[in-house]
Amino acid sequence: MQSQDVAPRPAPASGSASDPVVDVEQAEAALVEHYPRLVRLAYLVLPPGLGRNRRVLTAHALTQRALPRGRTATPVIPAQSDGREGDPGYAFVRLQVVRTALEAGLPLRRKAWPKRSQLPPLLPQVWGLRLFPRSGGADELALDQRLSALTGPARAAYVLRGLEKLPDSDVRGLLTAAGVADADAALEEADSAQAEYALLDSPEFDPCSLQARPTDLMRRRQHMKAALAAAAAVAVCGALLGMPGDGWGPDGAAAPSYAQNPSARAALDPALLLKVPAAAWESSARTDFSVWPARGDLTGDSALLRRALAVWARPGETVQVFATPGTPSGGPSGPPQLLYAGTVDNARVVILYDGLRIVRYAEPRDSTKGAALDFARVDGADRADADAVVLGRADGNVRYLTAPWVTKAADRDLLKPGSAATDLALTDGTTAPMAGPAQSGPCTSWNALQLTDASGTRLLTDLGELVPARLTTGRPGSVKDASGAGALRAWAPYACSLGAMRSTGVRSVNAWTYATQPLPDASGTADWVCTRAETWQGGGERVLAQFHTPGGSYGAVAAKAENVPACGAKDPQVLAGVLWKSGAGTWYLLAAGSRGTSSINASGGVRATADGHLLAAKAKQGAQAELKGTLEDGRAVSGLR
Repeated sequence: MQSQDVAPRPAPASGSASDPVVDVEQAEAALVEHYPRLVRLAYLVLPPGLGRNRRVLTAHALTQRALPRGRTATPVIPAQSDGREGDPGYAFVRLQVVRTALEAGLPLRRKAWPKRSQLPPLLPQVWGLRLFPRSGGADELALDQRLSALTGPARAAYVLRGLEKLPDSDVRGLLTAAGVADADAALEEADSAQAEYALLDSPEFDPCSLQARPTDLMRRRQHMKAALAAAAAVAVCGALLGMPGDGWGPDGAAAPSYAQNPSARAALDPALLLKVPAAAWESSARTDFSVWPARGDLTGDSALLRRALAVWARPGETVQVFATPGTPSGGPSGPPQLLYAGTVDNARVVILYDGLRIVRYAEPRDSTKGAALDFARVDGADRADADAVVLGRADGNVRYLTAPWVTKAADRDLLKPGSAATDLALTDGTTAPMAGPAQSGPCTSWNALQLTDASGTRLLTDLGELVPARLTTGRPGSVKDASGAGALRAWAPYACSLGAMRSTGVRSVNAWTYATQPLPDASGTADWVCTRAETWQGGGERVLAQFHTPGGSYGAVAAKAENVPACGAKDPQVLAGVLWKSGAGTWYLLAAGSRGTSSINASGGVRATADGHLLAAKAKQGAQAELKGTLEDGRAVSGLR
């Protein structure tokens, strides 16, 4: 979690002749009237590291606690629109929301009591469900990533400018009243983020319009049974809880232990961890994570390994847990395999493998507080999928642990296919830090990890998860690793689109040039490329149809879809269209299908038909058309939208 430049909360104002007095009724009326806006404001200012579910609940809790305890004075920082201008009640509750949201992002200090806003909210609570706003598009995702890179005060300044439409002088005054030590620095940092204020009104950032999903049902059932068993044990033999050896202090951030059955005890015993010999992969019939040896300078630190296993089995409330979609986050069923235990930058890191998942435990070097637990599903991994695991990320850099068969590592910028890769030092399988892919601002580079072994060279990219995604090219069903000069050139215009696939459990991404199309008015030839992301869970695939004109640096996303077989090994057919303006100023509807498309028909705003897999028809700016195609075997195919 980033540190926040927030000063201690100032003492309550005693009021003056120039400061309006607000009572509870006036503040409550403003809060009820503008509740959705205030909750959205809190949600945007809160640190994204809390997770979307806790961020939603915390935003509602902070807003509901913004009422004064009696009559109080508030600085004159007016609202700008929607009937809020000059309302001291709204100004007061808004100030309280910003102040407590900034406090919620402060790091917990060892020698100070935490503020109420730093703790998980007592109310509201929703049992058995996870709540989160509706997903937006790639623009909203990019904005959220840019905001997460800002400090809390800078994020608040950005949101107050864009959502509340306050001038900088009022933003400066509000931040100062909220306890920000250097409001000018916050405004200056907010200037570094691209001003896309209209996106702040997107449903992506609306914590009052929510989607609900169940929590981990198996884990919840296990916890309920364990809680009932623990309650019965306390009632019958409570005195045993005080016996030596049953304390939970040595487990660091782990929650209290409930089950003591033999399998559970074995899974928590660091002495029983599986450690594979260094040369096992050379003779094994399998070539995946199961033959990785244990590496790192702390593989003999039993206390660290015990904490990692205990937190995995019972993560406490303060542990930040992240699991890729479709990955169960329950404890191990037996002793897992140790892949790594060592010091990475300013953290102690343990990486474990249980045959289904890679689990990464990390804690600060000088404390057991602030522990984090990451899960990634890797069942069915082969040699190409088990090349590397992320050891840590710091200051925009990524450090990897590579497979024992990897002989060389390098850093390659996908946007510069003609440039040579930069070699990375390998020390006991650990790479030197390399710059990660761009997460905010203009996409001017996309750094990927290039690994070489006896079987060839592979290209991997960090998409914000434990296991980097493999990059390939070619027709679905016969893809190849993106390693040669032609494959690198094929990926260059589309690398930046990988940002839309972050944190979705991606296993591999394939780029396939499924059509080339001569452009009208002698404008050259354009490429149609389909990028498809396959996931570890076998669902949630993302497909982008992209259009690249001659001389363009980047491909334009013409259509996208999720959970469809198009552009995949089961159904490689794809059809997409785009409105394009020629150099002569004429608008056209261009469409292309993959080989095997016998005809294309456009209806709606543009009516046209073409034999073959290409269509070009004059159109009006802003026209919308629906595409239908017919394959050579008579099947129909719809255009991606």
